[in-house]
Parts: sequence; structure tokens; C-alpha cells
Amino acid sequence: MDINQLTTQVAEQLAEQRQLLVAFSGGLDSSVLLHLLAQLRRRRPELQLRAVHVHHGLSAFADDWAEHCERQCALWQVPLSVRRVQVDAREGGIEAAARAARYAAFSAMLQAGEALITAQHLDDQSETFLLALKRGSGPAGLSSMAARGALGDHRLLRPLLGCARLQLEDYAQRHQLSWIDDDSNQDPRFDRNFLRLQVLPLLNQRWPHFASAVARSASLCAEQEQLLDELLAEQLQALLAADKSLAIDGLQGCSPARRFALLRRWIALHNVAMPAREQLQRLWDEVALSRADAEPQLQLGPYQIRRFRGRLYLLPLLAELRDIRLPWQGHEPLTLPGGLGRLISGEGEVQLRAPLPSQQVSVRFGARGAVRIVGRAHSRPIKKLWQELGIAPWLRDRIPLIYYDEQLIAALGVFISEAGQVQPGAQPWRLHWDKNYNREEQ
Repeated sequence: MDINQLTTQVAEQLAEQRQLLVAFSGGLDSSVLLHLLAQLRRRRPELQLRAVHVHHGLSAFADDWAEHCERQCALWQVPLSVRRVQVDAREGGIEAAARAARYAAFSAMLQAGEALITAQHLDDQSETFLLALKRGSGPAGLSSMAARGALGDHRLLRPLLGCARLQLEDYAQRHQLSWIDDDSNQDPRFDRNFLRLQVLPLLNQRWPHFASAVARSASLCAEQEQLLDELLAEQLQALLAADKSLAIDGLQGCSPARRFALLRRWIALHNVAMPAREQLQRLWDEVALSRADAEPQLQLGPYQIRRFRGRLYLLPLLAELRDIRLPWQGHEPLTLPGGLGRLISGEGEVQLRAPLPSQQVSVRFGARGAVRIVGRAHSRPIKKLWQELGIAPWLRDRIPLIYYDEQLIAALGVFISEAGQVQPGAQPWRLHWDKNYNREEQ
């Protein structure tokens, strides 16, 4: 395939997309891709081309690779950013952790209107398909990679997905490209390397068109998933609330196959890795159908699924805050732990009785015992009060509680105790809970 054919193919895949961020490892595949896009930019000057190189720090040669990428991008006049990441191999193994760190870096780099362009090719598709088969995946997993996808609110494009690696090697040699050979790619301990080095060569030798056949199978699986998406979209939407929680009642009359299909699509809405069939069964049996007075939960990696008032909620794992106690004079804003924002004194919608000069103000996140709140004639155990007010169990220890000495004055945004009520004619203490503070800082 000559440069004109390949450049035309890439141009067709990009369609009208003009702002491109290229994932550039410096290896063969991404070097061919970036060279092609640099050539295409000559035909289409409106293309805005940038590259990002992720420095994992896993190899002794990582600094050399970053320098190679910088030289190559300077030669092709492509702005490059090098992003250093930390890889935690405890999160699903080194391959999965490196991929997660890499895509987090890509997400952080993407600008408004920009698409991420990656260099996966036909042989990568075979590896991904076989890995999904090894995991026992259904049609969604066997769909493997799509030429057009999404990363958050951005497009994710794979314009080389129809090209075999041998075609890319031929292109690179014809155009005298230089690239990095990652030494870890020769280590068969990693599943993807094992397939690439020991399994796929045998399959391709026996069946020369194996990669193309796998791509067709992946495409057919993707079509089936798309059809199911369309058929189930209306029912799924009817089961969802604005907070993306899912009604359990609407699933009980479904066949197991339909129920699991709806649960998978609900989980996919949260961009969470798809659980195995056994985990879905546990989700239904142990969480959705547990006894009425239980507070069941199922952990899925760094997430949890919980039930409250007949609905399922998918949540990140939350930090334990119950034992935290923060003294606060109120002179400066108080940053709260666990990404809960900050408290600001002197403004806002919460109006409390001002503390006496002798009273110590503190902010806490767990309450015990009984409390009498404004508007109620009697005290109630705090656990019963949370239930009556409809506060989900996982939120009860994440609501800032204002204490004067050891007396509970208010649960911000939920209630004010009788002891915190502003007396007629008295000057109130005003508080504002800025819940978005931490997100804005990030």
C-alpha cells in the first residue's frame, strides 16, 4: 500500500475531524500513524495536530524513548507533550494499570473539540479478541475495538484498524522511519505478548486470513450489541433516575437474559469495567434481592454497587470519614476531606445560632445517639432520622456535621437541631457548603 492509498484511507477515517491529539509511544505503529498525519496535514492545512507521549517510568530506557519522540516530533513539526505517570501494578496487573494510567493522561490532555487518535491495527484487534475470549466475554467484549469510539466527551479514532502490521512495517521501511523497540514487548509473561509472539504466528501460518476473519467476527458482535442497545434503550431509560440509579422493580419481571443485558448497559453508563456473569448474578441475588432491612453492597474493583429504597446505585469506593474531627474557628474557609468541598463562614443559606465565645466549634462526619431537630416535637435516634429524611446509608457519614463542644448543631443541607436554632432577634451565623470546590481545583 503506497503513501497515497494509506493517507487517503486515514483521511476517510478522520472524516471532518480537524483537531487531533495523537497517542505517540514512538513505536512502529504510532510512528507510521504520526508520519501519515503529518503528510495529510500538507493536503489539509486546517488540521491541528498535536502528540502526547506517556512516560510510564517502567523501563530503564524510558527517558531515551521520550527524547526520541521529542526529536521525531520536532522533525515533523508536531507539538509534543510528555506526560509522566505512576503505574500501580496492584490494580489488575501491570498491563491493565499501565493502560489505565495512559488513558487517564490522554483524558487530561484533550482539549475542547479534540479527538484522540491511536494506532491500533488489525493484528491488535486479533489480540484483543482472543483476550476477551480467554476471559469468557460475551458479544460486548468480543466486539473488541471499534474504529470510532469515545473517551469521555471526546472522540476516539483508530484509523489504522484495517491495516495489518506487515503493511505498517513495509510503509515504515519504504519511508525510512525510525522507531522504538520496547524490550518488554518480547516478554511472553504478559498475555498480549504471549499471543503476539507464540500464538498468532501459528494461527496466521495455518490460516493466512485469520486476522481478517477475527475482525469480521468482532464487527458482527458489535452489530449485535448495537441492535440490543437500540431494543433496550427505551426500557433502560424508563428504569433510570436523574442520578443514574436503577429501579429494581422494573427488572424483576424480565427474563434473566434481558435482566443481565439491562444491568450491563446500566454499568456501561458509568464507564466501569464490565463484570463477569458470576458477578452480575451476585449483584442480583445478594444486592437487589437481599432482605428489606439489609444494607447490601458488591465491590467491583474501585467501585461498589449498593441498594437504597428499591434502587441500585453504582458508586466509587468512599474514604472512611467517621472518626475525623476538624476544629474550626470560622475565620478561614475549611477544606473538607474526601473531596467534599469546603465550608465558608459568613455567607450562604444555612443560618445557625452563633456559638458562645467559650464553645469550641468542630466539623465531624458521624453522629450517634438521639437528636431533636427543628420542626419535630420529640428526639429521634439519629439512624431513624436519617431513614425518615431519605438519606442513603453511604451519604450519612459524608454530610458535614457542625458541633458546639459535644452538642450536635446541624447536618448541613439536611437539618438543624433545636440547640442550633436562631432565637428571635439574634444575629445568625451563616454557612455555605461549596460542594464543587475540589472539582474546580482539579
